[in-house]
Amino acid sequence: MTMPSTGRRVLVSGASRGLGRAVARAFAANGDRVAVHYGTREDEARHTLDSMTGTGHVLVGGDLSDPSVAATVAERATDALGGIDVLVNNAAVNVRHPLAETPYEEWVEIWQRHVSVNLLATANLSHCAARRMISDGRGGRIVNIGSRGAFRGEPDHPAYGATKAAVHALGQSLAVSLAPYGIAVASVAPGFFHTERVADRLAGPEAESIRAQSPFGRVGTAEEIASAVLWLASPRAEWSSGTVLDANGASYLRT
Repeated sequence: MTMPSTGRRVLVSGASRGLGRAVARAFAANGDRVAVHYGTREDEARHTLDSMTGTGHVLVGGDLSDPSVAATVAERATDALGGIDVLVNNAAVNVRHPLAETPYEEWVEIWQRHVSVNLLATANLSHCAARRMISDGRGGRIVNIGSRGAFRGEPDHPAYGATKAAVHALGQSLAVSLAPYGIAVASVAPGFFHTERVADRLAGPEAESIRAQSPFGRVGTAEEIASAVLWLASPRAEWSSGTVLDANGASYLRT
């Protein structure tokens, strides 16, 4: 579905590749100007930038696990774009750490990293962006990338599942508190979808079982998830503020 172009100013975190790249491209194709954030993959982020249609897009780098850097990233993006109308919180880490196999020191470190990036960076960027939206008086949109794993559990990635559940809850809290300012907040909860990071799994022995998770017999695409993000960020989706939109090909159904 094509959204009407509004020439918005959009910050996408974690946009050097994968879903972030697809989201950045979708907004650019919609006529919006995008700040492409990256943590360490500057070359890949530049590839994202070069692949986007339109003009006025910018790169902003920084480790979002550091609260001061997160604030600087938001400031640089809003200064470069002249403001911010849409924030997409996509940056995340996802490291395998089943409890029975993970030494305690490693367990603690992995949990701290997941909380710092997946949850606290999302909260901190949301604060910075929302405060700018409030001061500008134009309203805005915040879309968080959650996960199906927040509902069904992630036995090999428990910190990922837990932090994504927290991201959903954060989004719903902000949806209520920011509505009086015309700011809608929602989340997307993807299932398994194809990116560079999981390409080896889809080419390996578990590929058939992964595809069989969905009755469609396939995994999703980053572009399909990006289209859901684009819709939730659109003017038409204000009444869907607070929602957690499942995008998992009927692979997990909540009741």
